[in-house]
Amino acid sequence: MKKILSIILCLPLTVLSQDFHFSARLGLANYHGDLTRKTINLAGTKPLFSLGARYDLSEHLTARTYFSYTSLQADDKKGTDEMKARNLNFKTRLFEWELSGQYNFFSLNNEWWTPYVFAGIGVYHFNPYTTDADGARVFLQPLSTEGQGIRTGSSPYKLTQFSIPFGLGADYSLNEDMRLGLEFGYRKLFTDYLDDVSTTYVDQNALLHAKGDKAVELAWRGDEVNGAPYPTDGTLRGSPKAKDGYYYVALTYTVRYFFDKYKAVAGIPSGKRDKKVGCPATRF
Repeated sequence: MKKILSIILCLPLTVLSQDFHFSARLGLANYHGDLTRKTINLAGTKPLFSLGARYDLSEHLTARTYFSYTSLQADDKKGTDEMKARNLNFKTRLFEWELSGQYNFFSLNNEWWTPYVFAGIGVYHFNPYTTDADGARVFLQPLSTEGQGIRTGSSPYKLTQFSIPFGLGADYSLNEDMRLGLEFGYRKLFTDYLDDVSTTYVDQNALLHAKGDKAVELAWRGDEVNGAPYPTDGTLRGSPKAKDGYYYVALTYTVRYFFDKYKAVAGIPSGKRDKKVGCPATRF
């Protein structure tokens, strides 16, 4: 009776677990924007870590979610002569939650591997900072380095925003419970201030009056390398024509082994199956 009761209570979990996988990603991430010369740039690459889950909706469709952490950075010193004269830099930690759908081109019922594409929606948090001449860390958003909130009709950019994650990859089935993969992902952003650089310099006196000496010091840093004076109001500081973005390359690992162990402890049949997805026959 006790065994039958355990089966009745845990049967929904047993069925669900057949297609549910814990997942992790480990890779390298980078940014592109106003402080990089190329769209793909190896300078400033940082580790990316993700934990999440996948659920196989069918042989070809997978729902997935991840929580990720990485850091991004760039420095004009590694750019063109014009960028070196500007002499700006930034770093930021980045936290992200992603919810997306994945389309597998091959069925893992019939093949041991499949290429795939994915797309969805994400929410991320960033907070760009730099190091001043004294070596102290200074967060840039409160300084309104381009007059955000100072110029009429402008406002400070939000540090938590939406993104559109998309990319491609491939999964390989190691066995019935584990998959190993390689994935390339990109994030379409709706801000050009991931690096705190976008449009034009604001009037020096207006910035000084509103935000103080530190804002003026970090809005224009060309004087640190060539002694050039602060640019006039309206001089281009960045390029507002394109938004910033970030991308990664990562190994992925998914496993459903935990649920099989749980069922063994609970005395429930393992539900091992011949196919990778779908509903197996349950033995009583």
